[in-house]
Amino acid sequence: MTFWIVISLITLATAGLLSLVLIRGRDSGGPAAAYDLAVYRQQLRDVDKDLARGVLQESDAERIRTEISRRILTADAQMRAAAEGKAQPKTASSIMAALVVVGVSGAVYGLYSTLGAPGYSDLGLQQRIAAAAERAANRPSQAEAEADLPASPPREVEPGYAELVQQLRDTANARKDDAQGQALLAQHEGNLGNFSAAAQAKANYIRIMSGDVEARDFGELAELQIMAAGGYVSPEAEDALRTALTLDRYDGGARYYWGLMMAQIGRPDIAYEVWSETLAMGPANAPWVTAITAQIEDIAFRAGVDYTPIEPGSAPVPGRGPAISGPSDADIAAAQDMSAEDRAAMIRGMVEGLSDRLATTGGTPQEWAQLIGALSVLQETDRARAIYAEAQKVFADTPDALAPITAAAQSAGLTE
Repeated sequence: MTFWIVISLITLATAGLLSLVLIRGRDSGGPAAAYDLAVYRQQLRDVDKDLARGVLQESDAERIRTEISRRILTADAQMRAAAEGKAQPKTASSIMAALVVVGVSGAVYGLYSTLGAPGYSDLGLQQRIAAAAERAANRPSQAEAEADLPASPPREVEPGYAELVQQLRDTANARKDDAQGQALLAQHEGNLGNFSAAAQAKANYIRIMSGDVEARDFGELAELQIMAAGGYVSPEAEDALRTALTLDRYDGGARYYWGLMMAQIGRPDIAYEVWSETLAMGPANAPWVTAITAQIEDIAFRAGVDYTPIEPGSAPVPGRGPAISGPSDADIAAAQDMSAEDRAAMIRGMVEGLSDRLATTGGTPQEWAQLIGALSVLQETDRARAIYAEAQKVFADTPDALAPITAAAQSAGLTE
């Protein structure tokens, strides 16, 4: 409400000033003819003085007086015309002033309705996070996103290549359990720009392989789905990205698209965190580094971060292998001298850090199991049960990865 009051006052004040100009007009001072008239009168006085001193003869003085008098009459006529021109018709001026007020107010409201967010109240951090979560939960599916895209013209390809791809389609459709055929079909459909068909073939490949796949496969599936949706990260693509990051949390391509998804749902803070870490990991010539570099400054602005350029590959990950987060030897040594409260606070901080990372960029099955065990030790049984349920969804396509997680849940007494 305060916003509308302030904006209304500013708008009315601006419109009012414009209206006053129209109604009252503007007197910019005396006309130029008034100055000329004063000069001519002074010249008449100077003629009389010159005549008295004998500088001028009477005939010359009379001729000069006649010329100056003619100029005085002209200047006087100009002054009268200027004075009469200042008058403005009151009715027309009032109507125009009212139109200015209505026009300015309508233009401001129309512009705000188009570019602003009417009805949007000031949002605190928690409200923004909740709004982002709601936006993520209710965003369009992959099928809806693809249906909303305008049809793109087919790519021009050699007739021979098009025939080969059609033969490949026929063969893949006839042999639906041929993993190699589905992989080839996904590759060539992608080459033709048929990203939706390519994503379907890639999903068939993952299904046929029955879990014997790598993080790269899920990352490629997500990328094809995102390209099929015109750059939009759908819930289906999110699931594929989550699985890719679960298998390899350092997968640069999957991390790029994860950050893109966070930006799209209104969490630029998480997007910046993920992208900055990914840039630091490099390598400098990776394709996702170029994409992140082009967008990270804008994301930093949206996240309220004072951006400092990050050198790609400045903090590479040793071995690029996933590792379980936990206290180092130095942390354990320091904990021996802590009070019980400080030690508990340190443990809780590590648990929260692990929980946040699993929620943003995923992790290994061992890390999920570690989090379940830690929450059980902290006697947060309900939260541990929720994490176990989420892990079951994340690793639904990789049953073998559930073994350590199920074991941790059993140790915590979360299973019957």
